[in-house]
Amino acid sequence: MAIIKIKNPAIDLDAAEIPNIDASKITTGSLGADRIPSLAASKIGSGTFADARIAASNVSQHATSFDDNKIVNDISTLAIRQASNENKGAYNTNSMYVDVFQDATGYTNGANTFRNTSEFITTESTSTSTDNDFVFALNSDVNNTNPPLLLTASGNGVGTNGNDSGINSVSGTVGTYGLGFDGGSDAWFRLADNSNLHLNGDFTIDYFWYPISPSTSDRLLGKIASGALYEYYLRPHGEFYLEGRGGNLGGVYSSFTNNQWHYVAIEAHGSNLNLYLNNSRVQQDTLSSSSSTERSADVYFNGAWGDGNGTSQFINGRIDGFRLTKKARYSSATTITKPTTKLNNIDTVITFNATGNFTCPTITAPSSVSKMGAIITYQDNAGTNALNTDIVLQLSADNGSNFTTATMTAMPDFASGIKMAKVNDLSVTAGTQLKYKISFANQASGSKEARIRGVSLQY
Repeated sequence: MAIIKIKNPAIDLDAAEIPNIDASKITTGSLGADRIPSLAASKIGSGTFADARIAASNVSQHATSFDDNKIVNDISTLAIRQASNENKGAYNTNSMYVDVFQDATGYTNGANTFRNTSEFITTESTSTSTDNDFVFALNSDVNNTNPPLLLTASGNGVGTNGNDSGINSVSGTVGTYGLGFDGGSDAWFRLADNSNLHLNGDFTIDYFWYPISPSTSDRLLGKIASGALYEYYLRPHGEFYLEGRGGNLGGVYSSFTNNQWHYVAIEAHGSNLNLYLNNSRVQQDTLSSSSSTERSADVYFNGAWGDGNGTSQFINGRIDGFRLTKKARYSSATTITKPTTKLNNIDTVITFNATGNFTCPTITAPSSVSKMGAIITYQDNAGTNALNTDIVLQLSADNGSNFTTATMTAMPDFASGIKMAKVNDLSVTAGTQLKYKISFANQASGSKEARIRGVSLQY
């Protein structure tokens, strides 16, 4: 059969007149645009194109991709904020689970982790016991009590007496009230001499100090006998003289900021005399003797010595939670965690587990889930915790049988001191029983203290 060449461009072929050409017949070359006559869209009146004949690029070039992660993350952030503001317990919606640890309903299977009543999860555990080495503390939480009430160890014989007018009770840092001194000579009191006030072995004196307009000669207390012979005396900014044992701490006056609370602790530990300010040891001296020359003298507070208030070294500032204990409370540690409650006869022991983890209760999804996401809020209470190393997030959709480890990325801070991190569209083993697991690593008091404040799980 002869080959018929059609060169007339005026010939108009409809769809029925164009035979199908198998793609396998087109093995080489390409069709130029000039060899394919234009076919007006109006000529395609019915039928559909087979999927195989429409290239993906023909569709995607006309489509704008849409990423909903920003919206999901914003909604999750708002959910955590709303739960925090309203102090809500854990709850879930059709596609989200939210917990800010207002209570323990969303905290399960904690291994070396604990829910703190201040509404966060940490590896820090706190235990309390009666302090057998406690001597006395000033209890200023009873307003307008002159002198302030004493908390004392049973049978130690310590009690207040003497001139004590003018001591004003003011708002304190760790309790309802503290003691206010205005620099005048009418605000002082004393403790009767007692063997429990003799500092022969290890001891700790600690308190909170709020300077207003102090001078370097201000004196918080002194155990001074007649003739100005002292056993010890203490200036409120931490300068301490211990005559019988050769101790002396000084030179830290500039470390204090006026109109601000500071925690101060003076500790004798063996041959060391240590001074702590807030969370760190800032000075150390060596005690030259292990014995003390005792004076028959009372302990006077606020600039007094001898048999009465005989000097002008009166305090202008506030004192809260003054305490004396017959033990080395910090044992020459370089860093400490300052107390956050009123100093008293209760020992609070804080322990940090280096590692730990916790999960949430099982959440039932309305349909099978193969991708999950989450936002967490957390706090670096000490040090800087690295995401995905010190704080690790894992997600599961099969009730924890398989956890997938997330790679979290940082987000803008949730609030002052509260950070945020996220993960979106993490592929997990499909299922309807959802959980998250958060693990801690490298935790240590004063160096790395992570606190998980909230979680919003997306599914």
